[in-house]
Amino acid sequence: MAEQRPCPSDLSDARWELVEPVLSAWRADRRRKGLDIGRPCEHELRAIMNAILYVDRTSIPWRYLPHEYPPWQTVYGYFAHWQTDGVFAQLSGLLRRLVRAAEGRAPDPTASVIDTQSVKTSANAPTATQGFDAGKKIAGRKRSIVTDTLGLLLAVLVTAAGVSDGAAGVQLLTEVAANHPTITKAWADSAYRTTVIEHAAALGIDVEVVHRNPATKGFTTLPRRWVVERTLGWLMLHRRLARDYEALPARSEAMIHIAMIDLMSRRLTGESTPTWRGT
Repeated sequence: MAEQRPCPSDLSDARWELVEPVLSAWRADRRRKGLDIGRPCEHELRAIMNAILYVDRTSIPWRYLPHEYPPWQTVYGYFAHWQTDGVFAQLSGLLRRLVRAAEGRAPDPTASVIDTQSVKTSANAPTATQGFDAGKKIAGRKRSIVTDTLGLLLAVLVTAAGVSDGAAGVQLLTEVAANHPTITKAWADSAYRTTVIEHAAALGIDVEVVHRNPATKGFTTLPRRWVVERTLGWLMLHRRLARDYEALPARSEAMIHIAMIDLMSRRLTGESTPTWRGT
């Protein structure tokens, strides 16, 4: 039988070395707590992670996972546990610190950029978690993200599309202040008005609004803001994020963390990131 070829989304040995310690520590912790009693681990963590990356990159339904991966019920079970236990957010934070160090930056950023993206949802998203973004004429959900000045994810919040940028921004900046106390500066667009600016100031974060020149026609990059807009473009390399397919907003946030884990691990190992259009 011919040797099975890995999928383009599968972890290389170098990328697996970056994420393996966190996943192994999670499994060891569950064993210490007795959560794996009577349920022996039949599948390797690397195979589970490869399957999750495959779903994130290709956007196939969980039930359609190819047979070379573990059963879809097992993969989704691990995905749900890792999302609930914050494993994806932990991995994203670890890789971000490594990327910043490799770029000659301090591990903890002092400045950030905030923006939103509204996307349509699939049929399996509950109506209660959806809304209508009147400005962008999109019915679905809104992704609010905060990145550092390299475009690396610091925080993400998924809400109904009808939630205002300001309301989401208040919640997101509160999280940033709690988890990243070194942040003292943030750049945003004009949607983040007085309430957000005053709330951020109380948290010790100076929010500066970057305005678009009204005389400018067509597309143009804006100072500071282009960084977070580029990150939103990076996320679109993962087809699962072209639309919101998740039943729960928290699972949507996990998919965004997974996309960043994929991107940052490739950046650290010097591997290319082929687009889904060409694979």
